[in-house]
Amino acid sequence: MGVPKFYRWISERYPCLSEVVKEHQIPEFDNLYLDMNGIIHQCSHPNDEDVHFRISEEKIFADIFHYLEVLFRIIKPRKVFFMAVDGVAPRAKMNQQRGRRFRSAKEAEEKIKKALDKGEVLPTEARFDSNCITPGTDFMARLQEQLKYFVYNKLSTDKMWQKVKVYLSGHETPGEGEHKIMEFIRAEKAKPGHNPNTRHCLYGLDADLIMLGLTSHEPNFSLLREEVRFGGKKSQKRITAPEETTFHLLHLSLMREYIDYEFSELRNHIGADYDLERIIDDWILMGFLVGNDFIPHLPNLHINHDALPLLYKTYISVLPEWNGHLNLRNFEKYLEKLSEFDREHFSEVFVDLKWFESKVGNKYLNEAAGLAAEKEADSALCLAALSSSERMTGEGKGTVADEEEEEDDIFETEFRQYKRTYYMTKMGVDVVSDEFLATQARCYVEGIQWILHYYYHGVQSWSWYYPYHYAPFLSDIKNLSELKLTFDLGTPFMPFQQLLAVLPAASMELLPECYRHLMTSERSPIIEYYPLDFKTDLNGKQQEWEAVVLIPFIDERCLLAAMEPYNSKLTQGEKARNRHTECAIYTYDKESEFTYSSPLPQMFPDIIHCRVRKTDIPMDAWHVPPDHVSGRIDRSALYFCGFPTLQHIKHKFYKKKSGVVVFQQSSRGENMMLEITGSDAETTCDEVAAQTVGKSIFVNWPHLEEARIVAVSDGETKFSLEEPPGVQRVYDRPSTPPPTKVTCLSDKEQKDWLKDVQGITEHYLKRKGIFVNECEVLLYGQLLTGRKYVPKANGVVELEKQWAKQVLPFAHQTVVKDIKAFYSSLTCFTSLDELFPQTTTVFMVGNPYYGAMGEVQDSSDVIKEGRVRVVFNVPHEPQLEPLIQNQHKYCVKYSPGYVLASRLGITSYLVSRFSGSIFIGRGSKKNPCGEQRANVGLNLKFNKKNEEVPGYTKRTEKEWLYSAAVEELLAEYLDRFSEVFNTVSRNSHDDVFYEDDIWPGEDQNGAEKVAEITSWLKGHPVSSISRASCDLQVLDSAIVERIEEAVEKTKVKKSTRKVRVTVKPHLLFRPLEQQQGVVPDPDAEYRLFDRVVNIRESFTVPLGLRGTVIGIKGAEREAEVLYEVLFDEEFAGGLTIRCTAPRGYRLPPCALINLSHGARVDHTSHKLTAIVKPQPAAAANFNSNRQLGGLNHSPRSPFIPTQVRPIQTLTHEERLYQYFITNLKISKGSQQTPPPPALPQASTSQSDGPLSPQSFAMVSVGVKSFVFIASILISFFHDYVLCYAMLCYVLFCSVVSVILAAKINVPHGESASPIAPPSANFSNAMMGSKVSELACVCVGLGMTPPDFSFIRSRQGLVVCQVKLSNGLMVHGPQCQSENDAKEKAAFFALQRLQSMFTFVRNKKIFECK
Repeated sequence: MGVPKFYRWISERYPCLSEVVKEHQIPEFDNLYLDMNGIIHQCSHPNDEDVHFRISEEKIFADIFHYLEVLFRIIKPRKVFFMAVDGVAPRAKMNQQRGRRFRSAKEAEEKIKKALDKGEVLPTEARFDSNCITPGTDFMARLQEQLKYFVYNKLSTDKMWQKVKVYLSGHETPGEGEHKIMEFIRAEKAKPGHNPNTRHCLYGLDADLIMLGLTSHEPNFSLLREEVRFGGKKSQKRITAPEETTFHLLHLSLMREYIDYEFSELRNHIGADYDLERIIDDWILMGFLVGNDFIPHLPNLHINHDALPLLYKTYISVLPEWNGHLNLRNFEKYLEKLSEFDREHFSEVFVDLKWFESKVGNKYLNEAAGLAAEKEADSALCLAALSSSERMTGEGKGTVADEEEEEDDIFETEFRQYKRTYYMTKMGVDVVSDEFLATQARCYVEGIQWILHYYYHGVQSWSWYYPYHYAPFLSDIKNLSELKLTFDLGTPFMPFQQLLAVLPAASMELLPECYRHLMTSERSPIIEYYPLDFKTDLNGKQQEWEAVVLIPFIDERCLLAAMEPYNSKLTQGEKARNRHTECAIYTYDKESEFTYSSPLPQMFPDIIHCRVRKTDIPMDAWHVPPDHVSGRIDRSALYFCGFPTLQHIKHKFYKKKSGVVVFQQSSRGENMMLEITGSDAETTCDEVAAQTVGKSIFVNWPHLEEARIVAVSDGETKFSLEEPPGVQRVYDRPSTPPPTKVTCLSDKEQKDWLKDVQGITEHYLKRKGIFVNECEVLLYGQLLTGRKYVPKANGVVELEKQWAKQVLPFAHQTVVKDIKAFYSSLTCFTSLDELFPQTTTVFMVGNPYYGAMGEVQDSSDVIKEGRVRVVFNVPHEPQLEPLIQNQHKYCVKYSPGYVLASRLGITSYLVSRFSGSIFIGRGSKKNPCGEQRANVGLNLKFNKKNEEVPGYTKRTEKEWLYSAAVEELLAEYLDRFSEVFNTVSRNSHDDVFYEDDIWPGEDQNGAEKVAEITSWLKGHPVSSISRASCDLQVLDSAIVERIEEAVEKTKVKKSTRKVRVTVKPHLLFRPLEQQQGVVPDPDAEYRLFDRVVNIRESFTVPLGLRGTVIGIKGAEREAEVLYEVLFDEEFAGGLTIRCTAPRGYRLPPCALINLSHGARVDHTSHKLTAIVKPQPAAAANFNSNRQLGGLNHSPRSPFIPTQVRPIQTLTHEERLYQYFITNLKISKGSQQTPPPPALPQASTSQSDGPLSPQSFAMVSVGVKSFVFIASILISFFHDYVLCYAMLCYVLFCSVVSVILAAKINVPHGESASPIAPPSANFSNAMMGSKVSELACVCVGLGMTPPDFSFIRSRQGLVVCQVKLSNGLMVHGPQCQSENDAKEKAAFFALQRLQSMFTFVRNKKIFECK
């Protein structure tokens, strides 16, 4: 029924209805149902516009499996998972299927011809024919076997799947997929023990699914599908990681309430007889009148022409006059009232016709009346009466009353002629008799009755169908009350019968060979049903896909008679496909075990330990008698989390054109607006604070989310919790009031408060259609992220709510307090024994072994002491430090546009223009031909969408930057098609350029040139590179490639070791369904190059697989941040994110543990890092006698490992630097430092004593400065003795400056040694810091310390600027924090210094020569 239009219309009319959600926001569901055909089509032919696209069958099956896994993991059904593939459809549906398949075959043929005409070379492999997705084809038979294998495999290996019943209704089970699902729901609902609060989720958002969901009258029913985007160029969906997919969740609970508001006027007219459930049934029937898959839409009733509001208004006006709701007699009255629309519509046309005739006389064509298809019709008769009347009035005859009467007669005459011409031209009849109109009316009402039965009770007749391409006029549907409508159930077609009924001749290869000639042979008795060419009729619609396909309806008797002689020639395999089978239910059975053979062993292995029980369900098992009445439930007192409701907050509603933005642009029709009225009593800030601060409430009405309130403010005063860092307690007991402090807001804070109010108000009004009115109080809260088991005393564990770190503002009017929320009764653990049984997989979130995956051992002897014994696997990590330090060698270098322009000899305007979009139209500027345009730009930057192409373009706050690859591409473009550059340069103000203006010569074919350009662009590798958000921090492909190399080198060593330890339980993280959404370590900070491990079970990425962060995609909410991870191994469903193999994936923070973060906070780790910011920490406890491997700590051991770097492992330069440090005789208090050792030689002299922490810290940062300055001095002076002396002086000055700074910072009153040592915090800060290294280098070169300043971009990113006293100024890259920006800017400054000295050295060498 114009599905996208219907979905868009109701979503814009009822703005809160369609909710955009991320994975972590989807509520709990009991049952998940998948209408499989949408998934099959998406995975097999995702882009029909691309004639070059080819895909193997194996890839299709793998993509379908991945898609199913994704949807299962997102919804996580508790009880039922139902997969329904379309089987043989009722005859009424086949007409629509037939037209759609004929059109798709014709469109595919036209696209291929168009591509060949342009000279494009198509692949030699056969194109995937989407018509094979029809019951009975060989492809569908193979798919069914693969789906069975998939179910057996998941039930045998996946713990989440083992908890549910899996239903698979394949193509061999008759019926459309969504109707087989509804049949199951009706059967479950009819059972005596049915839970009326069952939560249903149906994947797909076709309009008929909205209708079907409402027919169930279930209160908790939602529809799910990927985000729908309207407007702009037609875009094809693609399979992506579930975390980055945006979903629309349409809640039928809200739909029911909106329908109640839509018809609320009736309450005043019918009082107690008002029944929402009956009104919903009537609302569904009204939806059928604008067309669906079984009957055409009524003339002139179009969704985008406000047909639905007309239907609703008519219903409201006539319902009070009826005795009850819509039945056959009342339906006739309803249509009689509605038929006034026919006359109103023609009245508008009639006025136009009269004006038109006054201009041209009696001779005119009826095009204005919608009769353009019949130019040869005798239209001179149409205004005969009108002409006569006008001549009489022109002569001044008759009275005014006579004129009006004659005018009415003329109108009725023309109206009848208008309808008569419609029937004659559209339906091809010669005489429009009363019998014909009566037949039309009967067929249409019969169709409405069949559809109602189909939606509410199932198929009432397999053979019935509507026998016309068009519907009758409303005014001709009458005399219905005496009709006797009965249906013969019959039997469904066999699969091969349906194939011949719906497939075009172009798809005859999908049929058994013995039937194919029936489609092509001239002697075939049914050849007339397979036209090679046919017409389509938009019939008032706008899009070509909505057009009526004018092909003949197939005759069932002729079809079966033509097939009969060839049925015996079917092979055994074909006979096996041509049958109907039952639906099957699959359950996990741990008692059974057998081997299940893979139907595709070269791709999917056999299931060795298969533990699945299959049960067939008879085809009539789910039949429910039409007279069955289900009970009702009052859910007003219970709130199901995640299922929005318009209850709880007082408001009023009305319809108004408010331009609410639901789909990327303002809506044009009326919106159902809600206005929050609230209470009459004024609410003060201190009252709100007393009620909410420190407590858990629900925010973001009507899509309620639980949050912990941490502050309340009225713009002048702020009441906030005063808690220690890291504490997130809920103060829900009167005996423990929350610790609150009161502060007055500064001027800046008051401005921020006003911005928050404005942002909230605008969002509610422009997106949700809700007036929140004046907002006087804001609440600041942390959203609920999940629940986590927290160990308590005596071995007890409790499941506690976890809250986000991010604090968000909420309007006081939109929060709900004191409601009873329903949470599912998941399995809860009460003790450590239950939470950590033997063989459980856990992860370490403490040091050492941070992030290591382990297995719980027998802990009976230590569990009472509050410890758990675990064996951890500690793999050898790849060495990325050299790559981090030398990343500048592999990074893509970007330059401003003017730099590329100067090298190419063109203007910077051309660089900017050609790197974006360039549109070329047909014809010339003065004489354009049509609106067809070709985009011949490189499409490397997207300003409006804020997207760039990694490796080619990069956006800064002020300008776009371009890589050398863009320069090469532009140079080739300029060399091939210089005339395009010339035209764009001469006409810089134009948005569109034209073929004839670019190639004006008579011997030049502009269309061919444009085709040549587009073909060249499609063939270039850049066309296949995906674009990314400009806010995304990424590592370039060259660096990613070297990370892969480093990982492969590590694999060769295979040095994974096992350690056995006893651990405090709060340091262990167990992957659990209840804890999904909870971040394992909330304090972890992520950087590029960080090493991470996946900690989510039953996921695309295998549990425990390690990887490296190669991209960070920011978001407004911390739970929506995504990290691009390059994993160490390939896996099924992996993405190729700038890597050579499918080993990449995008994950949220709740799916990862950051190994590098653990190394940064581990005080015993001294690895040098170039990008990450060291974390301040207390001094470490060093013990050189303790070893790591195979350690078994006692229950009371401090659990601190030792990682001491012996002095014998230091290089000669490092030991030389230690000598300088030791000679300074650093001491603290009365502690005496031993005398300095002799100057170490390059020989094998060694010392067994470890370095002090201070010395080691100085070595960590100082060695790099030592080597750096030494390389500069040697390269400049070429005198090693002189350099050695200068280096000694540089180091001495550098260390003395640090010591003096420490001495100056000693507080008064404290006794201090003559020279105080650097603190532990200072030592840690020195480790790995490029800022400190730059400062040392500057001091060593006689310059003042560097000056750092910061610039913040509009995206919230920070750029650091470094100024040196020698005049050098360096800008760093965009970063998330000032510390990161400062570190990277210092790193760039060090590179520039080294390059400057290299230049000076080369210059001196040249001068010497």
